[in-house]
Amino acid sequence: MMAELENIIEPYKQGAVRGMDMFLKAFRHVPDDKLDWTPAPTAKSAIRIAAHTALHNGFFAKLIRDRKLPVGDDIPIHVARMVAAEKALTDRAEAEAVLRKGTDEVLAALDTLDPEAIAIELDSSLGWTMPMTFLMRLPEIHAITHAGQIDFLQTCWDDQEIYFS
Repeated sequence: MMAELENIIEPYKQGAVRGMDMFLKAFRHVPDDKLDWTPAPTAKSAIRIAAHTALHNGFFAKLIRDRKLPVGDDIPIHVARMVAAEKALTDRAEAEAVLRKGTDEVLAALDTLDPEAIAIELDSSLGWTMPMTFLMRLPEIHAITHAGQIDFLQTCWDDQEIYFS
């Protein structure tokens, strides 16, 4: 049974690492003088996108461990805390370190799951549920999506270089 469970969880763990790696590959190609650049006053900069991506992996790990989504009045409180934390995380190396730490937390949280936990649907309190399997995939999806935002910013400042390392 243990090997069977590892076979179920391992692709999610690999995905979390793959998402982190893809995000970091894109983020490493942002020049230092462009970290705070935005295409519009209300848009996020590369460093802000990195902070958002980094901080959420720790949050996803907590959701997986607790098997619970924030509900009701907790949602605006959570959002306000995350926005403040994003704005405070302004150093490239620190953002990378937070992302790596959060990814490690996701991997450890995934290891806490058993077949019953994997099968649950988490209640949003907003009229919808989230399958645990979606939450397990979310660290990968989230990081890859935000890597695309970094790629978009690079095209805005006319960086057309294709990078593979």
